[in-house]
Amino acid sequence: MFMHFQNFYADRFGPDSVHIIKDSNSVDVNSLDPEKAYIQITYVEPYFETYELRHRETYFERNFNIKRFIFATPFTKSGKAHGDLHEQCKRKTILTTANHFPYVKTRIQVIARQQIILEPIEVAIEDIQKKTVELAAATNQEPADPKILQMVLQGCIGTTVNQGPMEMATVFLTNLSDGITVPTKHQNKLRLCFREFSKRCADALKKNRNLISSDQKDYQRELERNHERFVERLTPFITLTVAQAQGVVKANAYIHKSTPLKW
Repeated sequence: MFMHFQNFYADRFGPDSVHIIKDSNSVDVNSLDPEKAYIQITYVEPYFETYELRHRETYFERNFNIKRFIFATPFTKSGKAHGDLHEQCKRKTILTTANHFPYVKTRIQVIARQQIILEPIEVAIEDIQKKTVELAAATNQEPADPKILQMVLQGCIGTTVNQGPMEMATVFLTNLSDGITVPTKHQNKLRLCFREFSKRCADALKKNRNLISSDQKDYQRELERNHERFVERLTPFITLTVAQAQGVVKANAYIHKSTPLKW
């Protein structure tokens, strides 16, 4: 794709006059050479609001007659693209085109751009939600596909990747283990996401146990041990005391009371 564009425009403007920008970061136009042509290429996906998905159930409906697209760019406030969990942010950019795809032309003008910034804990929430959805889809797939199920399980509770979700809990939920600190809105959401994630892991393990052959029993036991260790380490971070639970209820009541009604 990169070479196609570069060769196409290089034939028209000269090989030294065309430059491809291969990342999705914001471009400072003032820093570009006005004598040269720049092409920025990035990968986008169709974007839908939650209510739209209820009316677009099939693969065809979710890839036809669309004019909004989304792409995500990782960044840190220090300027680097990637950093530790506690500093890893994400910029989600939603583009709106002048016409719906597919169209008679292969290129359509972008007429609107919206950006959503996710803080590090929101990035963690999104990651856990994505893994949970993948687990649910693999578990509920009919007819069952053992290879897909095991691949998803390995990606969630396998030995080499189990540190990922656990590290998120350690970074963002450690202070809740004191039994006193009331979780913030995002901490509470992440806590609930972990509870659902752990349940989906258990459901997937149960399904896999009924699908495996005799030569995979050791592998199944290893996955189950990984899950048990994960749950044991996670429990202090996601289990609230009575005082913490009351604090969450009071915080939610205050939010609902202070939110103006919209007619």
